[in-house]
Amino acid sequence: MRKAIYPGTFDPVTVGHEDVMRRAAHVFDHLIVAVAESHNKQTWFSHAERVALVREAVADLKNVTVVPFDGLLVNFARAQGVGVLVRGLRAFSDFEYEFQMALTNRKLAPDLETVFLMTSEAFAYVSSTTVREVWRLGGDTSAFVPECVQRMLATKRKENKS
Repeated sequence: MRKAIYPGTFDPVTVGHEDVMRRAAHVFDHLIVAVAESHNKQTWFSHAERVALVREAVADLKNVTVVPFDGLLVNFARAQGVGVLVRGLRAFSDFEYEFQMALTNRKLAPDLETVFLMTSEAFAYVSSTTVREVWRLGGDTSAFVPECVQRMLATKRKENKS
């Protein structure tokens, strides 16, 4: 069985992330979406909320498991018995960072491969950062995120107005 891990903070999960997950689910027998605890950046959503949102976004994919994780990705991959990491690329600008991370992971775990999947061109401009900025400025984020995230953002907007 070919298993892979697609890691990320997913704060929030976007239609671009979902696109990569769905396409990876067609390539691999089992995809583990690993939602990382983020110690380096302030997240909008809690770790538990991000896990729940990703689970809801891909609930129809029977070969996808969404799990929380914390720590070094290569150690998590070994513990899961997975030898392939999936990383999404939106634009060439993503490649430099992702290439650096892939080489670091290869140095730490030579048996761990990284596979890059380009997001569909329709979602190439979408990022979690963009979603947060559009939302912060009062814009409509519905084209950028799955419906479950849109509902959560609407709830947050109501809470902020109170």
